[in-house]
Amino acid sequence: MVEQVGPQQQARVIGGRYQVVQELGRGGMGIVWRAWDQVIGREVAIKELHLPDGVPLAEREVFEARVLREARTAGRLNDPAVVTVHDVLAESGTTYIVMELVQAVTLSDYIAQWGPLRPEQAADLARKVLSALEAAHAAGIVHRDVKPSNIMVADGRVKLTDFGIAQTLDDPRLTTSGAIVGSPSFMAPERIKGADASPASDLWSLGATLFFAVEGWVPFERQTTAATLHAVLNEMPQLSRPHGVIGSVITGLLIGDPRARFTGPQVRALLDSAPASGAPEPTTHPVGPPTRVAQGASQQKRSKRPWFIVAAVAAVVLFVAGVLIGRFALVGGGAPAAMDSTLVFGKGGDVDEFDPDGQDCGIGKITPGKPVNNTTSCSDPHDFEFYASGAAFSSSSYDMAYPGEAALTAYGEGYCSMYFASDKVVTPGKQTTLRYLALIPSAQSWNAHRQAEGDRKVGSQQIYCALHSASGDKLQASATK
Repeated sequence: MVEQVGPQQQARVIGGRYQVVQELGRGGMGIVWRAWDQVIGREVAIKELHLPDGVPLAEREVFEARVLREARTAGRLNDPAVVTVHDVLAESGTTYIVMELVQAVTLSDYIAQWGPLRPEQAADLARKVLSALEAAHAAGIVHRDVKPSNIMVADGRVKLTDFGIAQTLDDPRLTTSGAIVGSPSFMAPERIKGADASPASDLWSLGATLFFAVEGWVPFERQTTAATLHAVLNEMPQLSRPHGVIGSVITGLLIGDPRARFTGPQVRALLDSAPASGAPEPTTHPVGPPTRVAQGASQQKRSKRPWFIVAAVAAVVLFVAGVLIGRFALVGGGAPAAMDSTLVFGKGGDVDEFDPDGQDCGIGKITPGKPVNNTTSCSDPHDFEFYASGAAFSSSSYDMAYPGEAALTAYGEGYCSMYFASDKVVTPGKQTTLRYLALIPSAQSWNAHRQAEGDRKVGSQQIYCALHSASGDKLQASATK
């Protein structure tokens, strides 16, 4: 509820110049007030540190230090998408931060009312939040809590807020011992595993936020914190449809391995290839009832079509933008992992059809003109292993026309590279000890599957990813988890 100073009440003045007008909100660490700067003559927002009674002195000092650090952190940044800090003051034992007043709604509230963003809106949002993060990272600052409720949108403007838990590289860690600070649904997997927050983890959080922006639901949120953390570590979110460039950005940012995850420059290269559009503007959005976002998020999750990466055309965009996703996986440190040439399977292709219900591992090298013998258990010595597979389009959309070998090749190489670079493949030193390839269906196989009426084992529209030892030796155990 908003608390406002009435006409008969004596106005509260902070620091001898900031006249409090009304309460804007409150949380675990404080209250935010709307106030009038009587010296300069402008509206401001004031964050007042407010802790419940009974908080031990040591913890109170930690929180106070964190608020002061928020002021120092935000004050060092100069970017249109970062909330400006005007002043910091202490009065009667209470600390206050005077900030730019942003009259906007959070991205969470916007999506709840108006539904998901259009791809071009999401791309514009991504550009602006990325700009704020790049400014922070260049200053040695990691935000650590990028999420929809910390992004404000209105009238073409975007602001990244709440640097209160931001960590500078030269600051001591101001958290209780062993604590992980941040929101579980938007926390990068490496942080859950105990790694320090980094620019890469901020970018993962941006990816989860953008997923929410275009789909309308939080991809990793579950009923319990434990289930949420398990989802972050083990599940891959599924876009319901292709979203163009922003879909490719989301997929690249949500790669589990931070070494393989898209970097800021790579994301910007992709975004620069997308058309610019205004950011969300709630005041000018067509009037109408809220979309299904607020009404049936759980039902939406069950009905999502499995676009594991995005459509084939989006995979082509990755290459056009110069992002190395095809022949070489995005891996950090050392030489990149080489990818073998993509093969076409099925009638008219490089290799014959193989049993999709067979084992995940097999004997013999997958080469043109030879059958694919996937009849071996992965617990036994084997020559190759299928580590990922998925429909090029939704499994419920078999009547899609054959997209062409070039598009399927680009899609398959991006798909297999991302899975190989992720923590799905657990072999140590995989970038140099393993090689991998994509197998895509031939036109004849695709169309046979499309025309099959009850027997979906006729033909195929699946992409398969296989790996093998770079030395040619047999693999003694499964390379995947």
